Amino acid sequence: MYDIRPNLLIGFHGCDAAVCHELINKPDKVKLNKEPFDWLGHGIYFWENNYERALQWAKDKHKRGRIKEPAVVGAVLQLGLCCDFLDSKYIKILQDYYASMEESYRLSDLPLPKNRDLPNDEHKDRILRELDCAAIEYMHARIDQTIQRDMQTKGFSDYRKFDSTRGVFTEGGPAFSGAGIFEKSHIQVCVRNVNCIKGFFLPRKEIDFK
Repeated sequence: MYDIRPNLLIGFHGCDAAVCHELINKPDKVKLNKEPFDWLGHGIYFWENNYERALQWAKDKHKRGRIKEPAVVGAVLQLGLCCDFLDSKYIKILQDYYASMEESYRLSDLPLPKNRDLPNDEHKDRILRELDCAAIEYMHARIDQTIQRDMQTKGFSDYRKFDSTRGVFTEGGPAFSGAGIFEKSHIQVCVRNVNCIKGFFLPRKEIDFK
């Protein structure tokens, strides 16, 4: 009953300036991430209502020589059918699919992927989340397979594809000594169905209101 997320939200995507302007000028040309370590599976990523975190991510990537000029593009999003890991229901769904994936790997005598730390990561945040990504992508693949089988045998399916995934992450060191609040805590949104993106925009700076 409450599965569809009807409200709009603002997301920020850290990227190279060239990518930013490409999305503004050609909003239907969206490239999806398909890295094996993506935290929420494959799709295009946004920091939910967090411009500063998106910019810092782009700056960090610039320092590593991965982009030429750090930039941020904003987006108006409607998450649709969202696999929202802030909702206990979806954590349980993923746990069930993970159990099936684990059994599949065991029967195939294959090692499960692992979440790993980046070299020299003092906070041990397990930035390379290959296990999480594999479990989420396994879930999406199994849902797709079930829908296709149902359509062939019944002409309809009670299953639906997820349009997006969403999660909250604690990252970085404590904000201050003894704190339970962490410096890089944030909410990420991964859009799989690009129709969830209602438009891109260039973020503007706040000005004095008189």
